[in-house]
Order: sequence, then C-alpha cells, then structure tokens
Amino acid sequence: MIRLPAVHWPSVRGRARADAGPLTLVAGVVLVVTMLAAAVPPLMGATADDAAQDAIRRAGPDAAVQVESRWPDDYGNYGGRIRNDKLATDVDDFRGQAKDALDPELRAALGAPVLTATSVSLLVTDGSIQRRFQLDYVQTDRGGPDVTWVAGRAPRGTVAGTVETPDAGPPWEAQVGLSEADAAALKVRPGDHVPVEDDQRNPYNVLVSGIFRPVDPKDPAWQVVPWLLRPATGLDGAGSTRLGGMLSAESLPDGRLALLPDQLVRTVWYQADPDRLTWESAQRLAATVVALKASSGSSAQRDTSLKWNTQLDGVLGHVREQVDAAYASASVLVIAVLAGAALVLLLAADLLGRRRAGALITARRRGAGLPDVATELVVESVLVAVPAFLAGLALSGLLAGGAALRWAPWVVLCAVVAGPVFGTLTAARATSDRRRPANRSARGWQQRTRQLRRTAIDVAVLAAAAAALVALRQRGVGDSALPASAPTLGVVAGALLLLRLVPAGIRLALRQALRSRRALAVFGAARAGATAGRALPLLALTTTVALAAFAATLQTTASHGMTDGSWRTVGADARLDLPAGAATPVGQIAAAPGVTQVAAAQVEDTVSVIADGQAVTPSLMTVQAARLESLLAHNPLPDAPQLARLRPSGNRIPVLVRSHDGSLRPGMSMRLLRGAAPALELEAVGVAPDVGDAPDLIMIDAGPGRPFVPNTVWVNGPGAARAVVGAAVGGRTFVRADVVHDLRTAPLNAGLVTLDRAAAGALLVLGLLGFALSAAASAPERWTTLARLRTLGLRPRDAQRVAAAELLPPLLVAAVCGPLLGLLLVRLTFDALALRTLTGQAGDPPTVVPWWLLGTAVVVLLGALVAVVAAEAAARHTHRLGDVLRVGSPG
Repeated sequence: MIRLPAVHWPSVRGRARADAGPLTLVAGVVLVVTMLAAAVPPLMGATADDAAQDAIRRAGPDAAVQVESRWPDDYGNYGGRIRNDKLATDVDDFRGQAKDALDPELRAALGAPVLTATSVSLLVTDGSIQRRFQLDYVQTDRGGPDVTWVAGRAPRGTVAGTVETPDAGPPWEAQVGLSEADAAALKVRPGDHVPVEDDQRNPYNVLVSGIFRPVDPKDPAWQVVPWLLRPATGLDGAGSTRLGGMLSAESLPDGRLALLPDQLVRTVWYQADPDRLTWESAQRLAATVVALKASSGSSAQRDTSLKWNTQLDGVLGHVREQVDAAYASASVLVIAVLAGAALVLLLAADLLGRRRAGALITARRRGAGLPDVATELVVESVLVAVPAFLAGLALSGLLAGGAALRWAPWVVLCAVVAGPVFGTLTAARATSDRRRPANRSARGWQQRTRQLRRTAIDVAVLAAAAAALVALRQRGVGDSALPASAPTLGVVAGALLLLRLVPAGIRLALRQALRSRRALAVFGAARAGATAGRALPLLALTTTVALAAFAATLQTTASHGMTDGSWRTVGADARLDLPAGAATPVGQIAAAPGVTQVAAAQVEDTVSVIADGQAVTPSLMTVQAARLESLLAHNPLPDAPQLARLRPSGNRIPVLVRSHDGSLRPGMSMRLLRGAAPALELEAVGVAPDVGDAPDLIMIDAGPGRPFVPNTVWVNGPGAARAVVGAAVGGRTFVRADVVHDLRTAPLNAGLVTLDRAAAGALLVLGLLGFALSAAASAPERWTTLARLRTLGLRPRDAQRVAAAELLPPLLVAAVCGPLLGLLLVRLTFDALALRTLTGQAGDPPTVVPWWLLGTAVVVLLGALVAVVAAEAAARHTHRLGDVLRVGSPG
C-alpha cells in the first residue's frame, strides 16, 4: 500500500517563522517581477494602439481611403455634349454606391465620407511663377462646407436646365469661388477670369463669381482639398504651387462642360478615424484595404467601374514594423529580467537550504521520509509564492489595465520548485549511506563523471545560445521565445565559461600570495579558493550585470539614434522649404543673430536620367558645394569631402549619387533629360552625403550658366530656428529640436525607453540582492574561520579585509567581465532588433555605450561589498571565545 506524504504543520510553521526574512524576500521578488512581466504585454498593446492612432493622425489625407469613377460619356444626339442639370445628384448617388461596396468592418473604422469632383491640374498662364489651378466640388453628409462670401456671390449655373452644347462652340464658361488667400495670390476679383490652360495648351473659361472665407477652416472637407483655402506647394512637382476654385451644385454641370470629358473625376474620401481603431483592428483594416485595392478596377480602364486607392496600408505597414521592433526589444528585456529573478530565487533557495540543514537532517534522523520533507517544503513555497504571484497580477491589472500570463508564470514556478529541490537535496545528501570509495581509480572515475556532467551542461547551454542567436539573426524575434532569449542565453553561456576560468585564476593568485610575506593576502586567497566552487553567486551576479549593461546600452543607443535621425531628416539645426516663386531669404537668414552657417539648394523631386541605358527618375539637388561642405563639417552628420569633386574638370559635369537599389553608382556616365533642351552629360564621381530623405539622388554643383533657384535652405546655429521661422513667408519650417522631441515622445519610443530603464534598474537591484544572498549563505562558515583566526592574533580590521577578499572574486568578475559580455551580445543581436524603424534612420544606429553608467554600476557593486562586510562584522563581533572554539557554527 502506497503511503501518502505526511505534512507536519508545526515544522512548517516553525521553519517559516525562523526564516521569515528570506521567505519575505522571495515573496517580494515574485511580486515585483510578476507585476513587471504581466504588465509589459498590456502596456505594449496600449502603446501599439496609441502608435497606430498617432500615425494615422500624422498621415492626414494620406491615410484616407478613396474611390473614384469616371462619368459615362455625355455626348448628345447631335454631336454636342449634354449639360446635365442633375449632375450633383448623380455625384451623391455615387457616394451611396461606394458605401455599399465597402466592407462593413472597414466602414466602421472610417469617418464620414467627403465627396469631391476634381479637375485635372491646369497651368496658370499669367506669365509669372509656376502655378497650377484646379476646379473642385466638395460635399459632406451635411452638405457643402460653410463659407461666408466677403465679395461677390456663390457660383451659379451659366444656363438653366438640361441642354446640349454646340459641337464646335467657344470654351464653356464655369463659375467658381476663390478663397481670400487664393484670390490674393492670383490678384483677381469677382467678375475676373482665371487664365488657365492644360498641358496641350487648350484654354479654359473660368469666371470668378465671388470670394469666400471659411466658417470653420478645420472642417474635414477642407483637409481633402486644402488648396481651396490657401496655395499648396509641391503637390504638382518640385517648385509648383496649386490653387483651387470651388464649384457649387449649380455650377458643377458647367464645370464638367468647361473641361474635356475625362478631365473631371468624382471621388469619395473616407478618412480613417483614429479614435475607432486599436492595434488589432488596424491590422485587420490593413488586410481589408489590400484586398479592396486588389479587387479594384485599374486606373487605366476608361469605364465607370469603382477604382479604390489608399496609402493607409502603407501607413499601417510602417507602424507594424515599428511595433514589431518595439515588441522584440520588450520581449528581450522581459526575458532578461525573468532570468535575473530566477537566479536570485535559486540563491534564496540555496540560502534557505543551508540555514535549514540542521533541522532537515534532524527530521530525517527522526524518521521523516524524503517525500514528507519535500511535501512540507512545497507547501511552504506555494503558500509564499502563489499569494505574491496573485498580488503581482492584481497590481498589474490595476496599473496597466490588464495582466498577461505569457511570461509571469515562470517566475512563480521557479519560486515554488527551487526551495523544495534545494532543501530535499540537502536532507538527502546529509543522510545518504553512500560512502566515498577508498580506491583511487574509483574516486577518479567519480571525478571524471562529474566533469563530464558539467561539460554536458556547458555544451547544452552553448548550443541553446547559438541556436537562439542564429534564429534571431535569421528571422528576428517574432512570436517565438527562442530568438527573444538569445541575449539572455548568450550571457548565461558566457558566464558559465567565466565560471570555469575563475578557480584557475584564484589558484594562481593563491600561489602568488604564498610567495609573499603578507599573511592577509594568503588568508584572503585561501578563503576565496575555498568558495570558488560555488557556481550560483558568480553566475547570478555576472548575468544580471551583463544584462543590465545590455539594457542600458539599448536605451542609450536608441536615444542617440533618434538624435541622429533628426539630423538626417532636417539636415541642420533648421530647414526652410520654400514655395515656387518665393524669394529666397538667404541673406536675411545669414544676417540673423545666432546663425553660424547657411547653405541653399534647389531640389527637384523627379527628373529623367538615362544611366547605363536604363531610365531612372531620381531627385535632383543643385547645391552650393562649398557652403554645404562647411555646413556639414559643423554638424554631427558625416563630413562630405567628396563635395570638393563637384568642380568641373572635363566635358561631363561631375555629380554625386545615392541609390537604394544600386541603379546609381560612382563611376557611371549619365544623361539628364531636360525636355526640348539639350541633355546634360553627367559623370558620377562619388557618393552623395546623407542630406534629405530621397532614396535616389543626384547632387550637382550650382555652377555658372546653370539655373539655380533655391527652394531649400539649411541653417546652423543657436538662432537657426528663430531665423527660419521669421523668414518663412509661405514656406514650411523644420526645426531639428522639434523633430527629435517628436521622435522621443512618440508612443513606442517613449514606452521602450521607460522599459529599458526599468529593466536595467531591476537587473542591477537583482544583482545586488543575489550578492547579498550569496554572502549570507557563506557567512557562518566564513566568520567562524575568521573568528578562530582572531584567537591567533588577527585584528578585527584585518578580518574584514580577509572577508572582503573572499567575496571579491565574483564581484570583480561581474564588474569587469559583465559589461564586456553585455556589449558582446549587443554586437551580436542589435541588428536583428531593427532599431532603425524607431529612430527614423536609414540604417541601424551605431552602438553608443553608456560608460559613465557602467562605471556607476561598478561603484555600486564595490559599495555593496563594503556594506555587506561591515554588516556581517557588526552582527558577529559580540561572539564569545567559547562559542568560537566550540565545534560547529556560531550561527
């Protein structure tokens, strides 16, 4: 008959009262680490929600889902075109057709639709700067956006009713209203005509009926057609400005007749509503948008089918890359903290096992079986760890709004298992009837067996670390725990290798000490050698310090990467992008106080180039090479000595190139096409500096005889922001300090920085706890030996030095090798964490090591050594001589 284990409750209560301190420490570690591990996933989920919403808000119209359709032909029976007086109703019916075609889930995530009918972009032919003009009809569910007519009246129909126009008559007149800003830019008043023509030089008859002022400039309708309120730059190519004339429901039929049949397109815009989205729904939304675009009619089809288009999937795809990178870093940090907590719990279990050795051995000798002892210890562990675990989950739910169980159970499992295993092994070894063999060969065989077991453990950990590193570098973290544990396993493997080297180093130190005449050195080295075989203290301390260095380096690298990303985005302390035709205020900016360097450039977004027989469309940047070189020399951006090569030296014009796919390379000969003008022969003499975000770029010097109308100005100096803002007449300003602030306060970046700091601090605290626990476990034996040495003349101060020497090796290894081990894992794993998606850089940020922080950690560890030795000396200086000389420990 099988006997069930019996629990002796008085023994359980007595041991718990005697060891209340270590058990309280175990409960505290379980509570705090459970709270951290359980809170990170819901916090990251909430941060991902914020990131998706923030990205959609920043994208604005780019995140809108739009559907357009051409009108059917409007030719009449006599060859003319029909003026459909009900055209506004047809446009409204098209909105209902688009709504019916939307997926219900997608429709629920979108805001109210905005309906537009927009013309092609027409060229303003007033002989001035490059300006374009559009005719726009815009409506919402509530009707048109409210405006106040400050001059003239709302557009009306040219004629009444439905009529057929003559086949070869003059251009049909369409009435439009202009905003005050657009009217001032065009210098027109009610009753004037806007001189416009298309790219084939066909003129159009556009009459200004009135000038309006918007009642609410923030109305969603204006966000779709912002050029109706004020001139918009860069929408029709570099250097261009777009203006707009608003059609009414009455003048819309005339607007269609005034244009060619395919020059007015009806479109319904659905702006994504950030407040309705979460990260999960955003993922489903992106998949739905992709499917919708795939089933859409082609824009080349000249029929009335619905043609869907949006960049929302691209916006959400970029956010997905950022969220994946943040989740990868968070998983790595959580596993690191869990590993540090597990090692501390093992040390606490070791301490409890040593303190309870006498009681457990006595219980065994009085008839308690090992199952009984193990059951009592399990009950105690469960009563200590499980309430702490539940309290940690409750705190996580309170502070983070939820508690995830992916990582948290591992810490309570370690707390429940470690104590009973150590205690049971202690009782089993003390009461085992196995004898040490007298035969030397048998003892050698046992020694070799132990070495083989240790080697097998080392090889297994090394293999797991190698597999995790390979998985991380090949496929990233993903949803697998193995790649996420790569830094932790790598640190543990390195700590195991150091563990095998430390005894040899201590033996070497002991041999050197024996040759000296300093007794304290001999005593200290001997005591260190006596405890060198303990693996857990060195393993725990080295691992926690190395992982803390990893977390601190991750945070510092990301922070510096955001700064570098802001420099690359702006190019200087501030940048000014000017609209076409605007005067370039370079002199005004250069004369402003606090400005040190100014460089100007003319940027064309797309040019046609023939390179090695292939047609490419890079951006063209015409620069003042000497000034740009001086500006970059005073920036953290890489210097650009190759700018000096842009001086003409032959028949071909030297240029610098940059390409994301290798289509533009140094040494290539190219031809820059310029329409009817002769092509320019170019030769790539070097790599263009990292200025601007264009993936493909050709940089040319503003030499004599070449047109140079700057539309971009870079400014350095403490007064750069103020100077650029003061000179920004109709242009866009970019201040580097604002860009880096936006990067650092972005939801994912701010959350990851907080987690980095919390993980580094938690790991360092766990390391200190591990050191204190290991010192407490060996304290009785250490101070018994030192007290006996005091009876031979060793002074109290000398005893403290010997104690410090005994505790120093693991601390020294952790302080010196721990950060180096952490930096090695940084080198091996950082590329796979894709920090560039968070820092706004084109490539992975260079590693930045926080040496001052690592030095502070070393000082803290040495301070912990002094504190532990002083506390132990104070606790044991009152022991009497009889207690010291009596067999056993003084307690």
